[in-house]
Amino acid sequence: MERFIARQPIFNAERIIFGYELLTRSGLDNFFSGTNLDSAAASAVDNVLLFGLDRLTHGHRAFLNCTREFLVRDYPSILSKHRIVVELLETIRLDAEVIEACRRLKRAGYLIALDDFRDIPEWQPLVALADFIKVDVLATPAEEQLRLAREFSPTEIRLIAEKVESYEEFERALDWGYDFFQGYFFSRPQILTHHDIPAYKLNYLRVLQSVNQSAIDMQEVAGSIKAETSLSYRLLRYLNSPAFFLAVEVHSIPHALSLLGERGVRKWVSLVAVACMGDDKPQELMTLPLLRARFCELLAPAAGLADSSNDLFLLGLLSAVDAILDMKMADVLKEVTVSGDIRDALLGRSNSLREVFDVAVAYERGLWDRLESAAARRGIELDPIPGMFLQALEWAKGVQTGQPSVVL
Repeated sequence: MERFIARQPIFNAERIIFGYELLTRSGLDNFFSGTNLDSAAASAVDNVLLFGLDRLTHGHRAFLNCTREFLVRDYPSILSKHRIVVELLETIRLDAEVIEACRRLKRAGYLIALDDFRDIPEWQPLVALADFIKVDVLATPAEEQLRLAREFSPTEIRLIAEKVESYEEFERALDWGYDFFQGYFFSRPQILTHHDIPAYKLNYLRVLQSVNQSAIDMQEVAGSIKAETSLSYRLLRYLNSPAFFLAVEVHSIPHALSLLGERGVRKWVSLVAVACMGDDKPQELMTLPLLRARFCELLAPAAGLADSSNDLFLLGLLSAVDAILDMKMADVLKEVTVSGDIRDALLGRSNSLREVFDVAVAYERGLWDRLESAAARRGIELDPIPGMFLQALEWAKGVQTGQPSVVL
């Protein structure tokens, strides 16, 4: 059986992670191609237990989508009330049995969220039980978003603006009194008055430029790294990690580069440069390019592109640089030279690299129908993808803590 689970972060007003929504095949009702809802609901909990909440949420709350079957069979009670939020899908048919199941969960100490909320009489019994109300900012008119904020902000119910896709939407919901925010805004550039790149970030772009020439000049690379203290420190810290099993201790940048070899230099110097660019950004934004880089690299052999694994790593790594620098991707690419295939893929143009990247993003966002079609285009088997994603996630977290789990 195919096992799929994805996650989407939920931020507080300071853009710090509050929790993750765990996403399964557009809701539990169509997790399987069949119609056995009992099995579908049971499989949702089984998946969470299989993957492990700690691996998926790193101690944060998990918002778990629930169907009617999920609720009335008390499946949420299998999981800790301190770790999950029971999220009721808007498609649930409300009746006395569902409402009573929610009351049992509430009495037991579970938190309840109402998804894609509509202020209609049928939902009033659940409003009285709700801890969170999620408002779809794409589907809900602005005046209704404001009215809901005025109605619920004075209460103990916390409002979550979901499907936030721009900085303007985030700022507006924040001003209106929404407490939490979910959507793709964290991976989109904020619109600023000026798009000048700070001088120190230009250093990182210059390093990216130097390591992605067709003929790499190690002396030029070493000089670029040595000119920026933060790059030097991070590179040496990573390479001195026990995970690399190096026979000798690394003492200098030229020494490090000689030990890495050309492939390792391109990969790890690019990684360190991108990490340094995002020092002033939310942690989740910096997890994203690392996760995508490793995920795309792992997908390469499955897509018949093992020889392009380095290119796919760099594509994933650069895919969020527009948000990190608060620039449009086209403007970023004016500052750094990459191969034509990577450039086209970053700009959304179809090629083999972009097709693999589309698989990675579809899984990351829980877009299962899109995942199936994207994977089919590259001949990628679906079953191994969840394991690759978790491996990439653990690797990204290891890099951020200075304990990468794979050798070069």
